[in-house]
Amino acid sequence: MKALTLSAPNELRYGEVPDPEVRAGEVLIDVRACGVCGSDIHGMDGSSGRRIPPIIMGHEAAGTIGRVGAGVTGWSVGDHVTFDSTIYCGTCSYCGRGQVNLCDRRRVLGVSCDDYRQPGAFAERVVVPAHIVHRLPDEVTFIQGALVEPLAIALHAISRLGDAIEEPVVVVGAGVIGLMVIQALHARGIKGLIAVDIDGSRLERARGLGAQPVDGADPDGVAKTVSRLTSDREAGIVFDAVGMRATVELAVGLTRKGGRVVLVGNLAPRVDLPLQAVVTRELTLLGSATSAGEFPLAIAMISEGRIDVGAMVSAVVPLRDGDLWMHRLQAGDPSLLKVIFEP
Repeated sequence: MKALTLSAPNELRYGEVPDPEVRAGEVLIDVRACGVCGSDIHGMDGSSGRRIPPIIMGHEAAGTIGRVGAGVTGWSVGDHVTFDSTIYCGTCSYCGRGQVNLCDRRRVLGVSCDDYRQPGAFAERVVVPAHIVHRLPDEVTFIQGALVEPLAIALHAISRLGDAIEEPVVVVGAGVIGLMVIQALHARGIKGLIAVDIDGSRLERARGLGAQPVDGADPDGVAKTVSRLTSDREAGIVFDAVGMRATVELAVGLTRKGGRVVLVGNLAPRVDLPLQAVVTRELTLLGSATSAGEFPLAIAMISEGRIDVGAMVSAVVPLRDGDLWMHRLQAGDPSLLKVIFEP
């Protein structure tokens, strides 16, 4: 089969690789669409330690079942599906509590590190355990199906708050996850939404999805602008969908006393925390890792038209041109948000 392989740091090779073996309990999926995640871009230079070459990256995908392994029931060749990016065991204590994203034996598609190497979906075919596969309704396209995974991440981040979500809500970072958080909150009826970003085009997307845009290029002016937009109401909830020192500090600074900060992005492995502000203002910090059971809700929201994942897509391109598009994304092409590969 053909695949796009990270053969060395920042070097991607499109060509023939061996077909994956289908074992008991697994299914082979003919990939029809696969999204490029920010973690793929930030990992392909090798600095993260999570994309050690050689590795076939890609974990936001949809396609059709091409083969069913021994012992698999409920799936047939030709079924339209998507699948979780997390391969979880289903038997450890975390899985038993429904926290499959924290599984003790967790692996992630398209990731290679010291602990494991799991080929991903930048390929014509990929093999995954049947228990992480989800059926796509007829009205959901493969491109939409490839965006179920990032939407599930956004929904999981929102779920960390429970049912109590007070307005206004600020989302720092209007990338794919940030925009999906905005859409999902808007779909729940939350009206006091504010998006902060330094990219004007992304802020315009956020405006179109129901949020008031705030230019984050001047961090000192953001708090004043947020205060003005909310008639001096401070944000009780702030999402950081970036994960850098500056954005964490901004998120903490925008949160009212007793408020909550949801940390979703993690571009930087370490950041300086404004500890005194967190302690003296009694803030609650909530980490959010991938998703844990939100796939069915994500599929339903797309199917019912409550979420427009197509609003995130900048380009749909052949997988054979993946090297070019990955490097365009790495260079920060402002015209690109989400790129979808079609094998």
